[in-house]
Amino acid sequence: MTTATMDDPAPGTARPPRARRPGLLAAIRRSWDKHWYAWAMVAPVVIVLGVLVGYPLVYGAYLSLTNATERNVATDIGPVHVAATYHFIGLHNYWQILSGRDGDFYPRLEWTVVWTVSCVAITYGIGLGLASLLNRKVKGRLFYRLALILPWAVPAFIGVFAWRLMLNSQYGVFNDIITGVGLPAQDWLGTPLQQKTAVIIVNVWVGVPFMMVALLGGLQAIPQELYEAAEMDGATPLQRFVSVTLPGLRPVTSTVILLSTVWTFNMFPIIFLLLGNNTTGDTDILVTYAYEKAFTGVSDYSGAAAYGIVILLILVAFSTFYRRQVRPDQA
Repeated sequence: MTTATMDDPAPGTARPPRARRPGLLAAIRRSWDKHWYAWAMVAPVVIVLGVLVGYPLVYGAYLSLTNATERNVATDIGPVHVAATYHFIGLHNYWQILSGRDGDFYPRLEWTVVWTVSCVAITYGIGLGLASLLNRKVKGRLFYRLALILPWAVPAFIGVFAWRLMLNSQYGVFNDIITGVGLPAQDWLGTPLQQKTAVIIVNVWVGVPFMMVALLGGLQAIPQELYEAAEMDGATPLQRFVSVTLPGLRPVTSTVILLSTVWTFNMFPIIFLLLGNNTTGDTDILVTYAYEKAFTGVSDYSGAAAYGIVILLILVAFSTFYRRQVRPDQA
């Protein structure tokens, strides 16, 4: 004897077809019907990013896997079209870079790290000091804030050319100042050491306003009750700074240090505009050296593209590691 259940079909009848799960196209159609306005607003941004970022990135990754140079890319000589003759070589360019066989990557990586750490550390220290001063109620505070933000508002190439004039070895104001106090004049843009010092000074001048504004906002978000409670407990100003200010600034600090590191690592205009061709190559960071490979002498497009992808991977790895260390609970 068998017992029929409600799920079993009656004898002699066909089993009804199972309900199909909605497919991807149906889900996209429902999302479009419900959120068509949002998709319409986002579409132009996606298209622009795809054209300006996505396509160059994909094409650069492809070039890095070839041996493309100025000699073997497609070109037009008058009415004659010369077809491209470069070919796929796999990871050969990356092996040349990472193995050190090209002789240029690791020296420039070392200087790039020194340049980035120095600029970020000095910029953060000065920015925090200025933010702490401007967070107090002083006369003319608005004027000081506007004056200190000015380097951020000035276009980079104008500010760098102004510094280039001030650092001129013959007519620069810096040499006038140091010779006025009895010190010998310096060729600020001459030797590699002086060039490195000069580019760090200019980059710090450019980066301090952003750091100051961000940290000033973080300081104003710290509740005053914490300082009052610490003062009532007998904490000194230094102890209040270490126990209240720095922990309160941790969310802002983690963000501005990450952003400043990425920007400084790729800070092309400062070095390129300040030094131009007046360099032996010792002052080149990775991004300026990649530019020189692509547009100086016989252009090595594949090598420059490989450098670009390596720079991208370094920054992605650093950002991932940094965020995991700063926020281990969100890793």
